[in-house]
Amino acid sequence: MTRAVQIFLEYKVKEDSIKEYEKTMEDVLAGLEKFGASQVDWYEAADQGSLYVEMFKLPTMSHYDTIKKYRQDKDHPLFGKLDPFIEGGCKKVHCWAFIQKT
Repeated sequence: MTRAVQIFLEYKVKEDSIKEYEKTMEDVLAGLEKFGASQVDWYEAADQGSLYVEMFKLPTMSHYDTIKKYRQDKDHPLFGKLDPFIEGGCKKVHCWAFIQKT
């Protein structure tokens, strides 16, 4: 049995781009489902200004490898829209995958 993979993304948004970033995230969050994401959560850090985190589940590590590649690609038609808003651009989106232990 294959267990879902818990994905954690973290990045810092430019202070002067937060409104545009949050508006663009509406499309990004909707688009994640097309890549197999479920249980999608999106957070802003309470104690660190303009730090954002996304957490969601993917069915396989192959899905994760694809999402990681796309999320760090400024030329991706959906995820690349975030590039101007992220400190250092899309290549600064930190991605981790976790398998739940029983």
